[in-house]
Amino acid sequence: MREVAGKTAFITGGASGIGLAMARSFSAAGMKVVIADIEQAALDAVDSEFEASNAEFLTVRVDVTDRADMEAAADAAETRFGNMHVVCNNAGVVVGGRIDDMTYDDWDWVTSVNVGGVINGVQTFVGRLKAHGEGGHIVNTASMAGHIVVPGLGVYTTTKFAVVGLSESMVPDLLPHNIGVSVLCPGVVDTNIFNAERNRPGKFQGGAPAWEDSVPEEESEAIMEQVRSNAIDPALVGDMVLHAIREDEFYIFTHPDIEMMADLRKNEMADAFARWRAYRQDRGI
Repeated sequence: MREVAGKTAFITGGASGIGLAMARSFSAAGMKVVIADIEQAALDAVDSEFEASNAEFLTVRVDVTDRADMEAAADAAETRFGNMHVVCNNAGVVVGGRIDDMTYDDWDWVTSVNVGGVINGVQTFVGRLKAHGEGGHIVNTASMAGHIVVPGLGVYTTTKFAVVGLSESMVPDLLPHNIGVSVLCPGVVDTNIFNAERNRPGKFQGGAPAWEDSVPEEESEAIMEQVRSNAIDPALVGDMVLHAIREDEFYIFTHPDIEMMADLRKNEMADAFARWRAYRQDRGI
């Protein structure tokens, strides 16, 4: 989708962090943007920012886990701008802690947003993109945690592996319809995701204590400071996503230096294939 000017993008989790960075990058490239988010205060701040820039935009409050909400938001977007061309399923949350400390509420909340929200975005928009026949592009936000294991983030990692698999499956299915697919796999970005509990619904409040509550405060602060020191500016990620859409790039890796960690998993798999090949050969099968 090299020509993006005049096209319209729909972005979930779009009022802060990576989603807002995408909206800014897309708008600067001449796109119309629909910014969907569950936080009304954040949407109000976006309204003020984009009104001052004379951008073509629409903000809409939406819960990505609610299918009716998503359909209503899509209808509102089409009423305002007509056909959608880019869909960014970006909303996401995280809980930290050991797998053996997690509760059903932890699992249900994170999977409902990180996996269910992406599925709902795909179901809501793929038929619409196919129907207008103008082509398009879908960006699903996963994480490097969709390729490597991050200790203490087992629930999050599970959901991000699922998003990577879903995205890979979408490529051959949507290719005949001129709909491209990208999967965004960031490392640490300077966003509010580590404060995701602020949006946790009451029905999922039976969660395990946050990991930072299980370690001394001084140690917790030191860990978070190190995490923040390695974080990159969301603006860079927004520009990378725009580039991937224009160039039809599938994987978007914001932190190429993490490749070595991904190689460890690839090497372990290669070694396992070799061992099991030898196992069968030894038995003549």
